[in-house]
Amino acid sequence: MSSWADQWRKDFPALRPRGKGAAGYLDSACLTLVPRPVLDAMEGYYADTPGCGGRSVHRWSTAVTEAVEVAREEFGRYFGADPAHLVTLRNTTEAINLVGRGLGLRKGDRVLVTDQEHNSNLVIWQVLARTLGIRLDVLPLPEDRAFDLDAYRRNLARPTRLVSVFHSSNLDGRTLPARELVEIAHEAGAEVLLDGSQYAPHERLDLTQLGVDYYALSLHKMLGPSGTGLLYGAPGKLERLAPLVVGGETVAWTDYRDHEPLPVPARFEAGLQNYAGIVGARAAVQYLGKVDMDELRDHMVRLQRIAADTLSTEGVRLLGLPDHRARGSIFSFILEGVDAHDVALFLDEGYDTLVRSGMNCVHSWYRARGLDGSVRASFYLYTTEDEVRRFRDGVAELARLTQGRRKASPPTRAVPQRKRVRAR
Repeated sequence: MSSWADQWRKDFPALRPRGKGAAGYLDSACLTLVPRPVLDAMEGYYADTPGCGGRSVHRWSTAVTEAVEVAREEFGRYFGADPAHLVTLRNTTEAINLVGRGLGLRKGDRVLVTDQEHNSNLVIWQVLARTLGIRLDVLPLPEDRAFDLDAYRRNLARPTRLVSVFHSSNLDGRTLPARELVEIAHEAGAEVLLDGSQYAPHERLDLTQLGVDYYALSLHKMLGPSGTGLLYGAPGKLERLAPLVVGGETVAWTDYRDHEPLPVPARFEAGLQNYAGIVGARAAVQYLGKVDMDELRDHMVRLQRIAADTLSTEGVRLLGLPDHRARGSIFSFILEGVDAHDVALFLDEGYDTLVRSGMNCVHSWYRARGLDGSVRASFYLYTTEDEVRRFRDGVAELARLTQGRRKASPPTRAVPQRKRVRAR
C-alpha cells in the first residue's frame, strides 16, 4: 500500500531492503535518517576541498570558509533569523549549556522549567543551583489536558530571570504555546530559552516573529548529520553571553596578558569545526524546504490514528494527550508488566521495527511517577503507514503472549535473548 511517505523514501539509503526487507525505523525523535543530497554534500567536502575554514588563504580553505557562511545564510533563511544571530554548535545540549554558563546567572536568580524537560534542559540548571546558588523551580504540566497559561502567569508573579522550556516534548509529543509563553514571560521581566529540537523538524519557524530570546535546536533531528546544531539569539542577546569554550578562531588577537574576542557568532565557535557536518546540514534544510509542512502534519495524524489502534490491546497505556493531533510525531506507551527494553527487542527481532525504550532522557518525570520507562515510536516524512501497522501488530502479539502474566518477564520464546541495554 502506497502512502505519502513513498515519494521521499527513495532518497534515504538506510531504508534500502536488507535481508528480509527494510527495517521500520520509528526512532526519528532521537535521530532522523540522512537523505542522499546530505551524504553527497559531506562527501564533496572531504573529496574536493578538505581544508580548514577561516585560517589558511589557499583555495581549499577559502572554499570551506565561504561554504560555512553560505550554510549560515541558508539557516537564516530557513529559520527566519539574521545569520549573524546563529551559532553553529554540536547539538541542543551544547546550545543550552552555552546559554546557562554564559548568562552570568547569580545567586538567587530564578530559572523556571517544566516537569517534562529533557536532561539537556534540566541538568545544567541543577549544576548551577549547586555551584552558583540559583533557584530552580519546576512547573508541573497537566497530563490530560492542554498547557495552563493562567497557572504559568501566576507562577511568573515571582521574579524570574529565565524561563527554559521545550517547544515540543520528546516524551509525549505535546507542543507548548510558545508565542504566548514568550509574551507572558517578557511582561514579567523574564527571558525565554526554548528547546526546539522536536518542534523545528515538523513546523516552519520564524524565530524573529516568535520573539524568543534564545532558541536551541539539533539539525541531526532535521535530516542533517549527527553532531550538528544551532543556537539562535535575538538581537543583542548573544553579545551578552560569555563563551562556553575559548581558543583558536574565537579571538582577533592575543598577547601574553590579554586577548580581544571576535564578534558574535565567531567567538562561540572555537577550534576546527565540523565543516562536513555544516555543509551537510545546509543540504538538509534545503531538502526540508521542499516539504509541505501542512502535508507532513497531516501524515503524522494519519500515522497516529493507526498507532492508536494499539490502545485497544489489553495492557497498553498511552502517555500524553489522547488527541492524535496533540502528539505530533511521538507515540509513547507502556505495556503493563513488560519491561520497555524487552518490548523494543521483541519488535526489532520479530517485526523489523526499531523504537526507543527507557526513560527517553526525561528520568525526572518517570522517577517522580515510579515508572521504569516506556516505549516510544516516533515518525517522520519517510515513515509509511505499513510500518506503523507492523509496529501495532507486533505490540498486539507481545501483549497476547504475556497476557495473564503481566508481572512476570515475557517468555523466552517471545523475547530474543540479546544483551540488554543498561542505560535507561
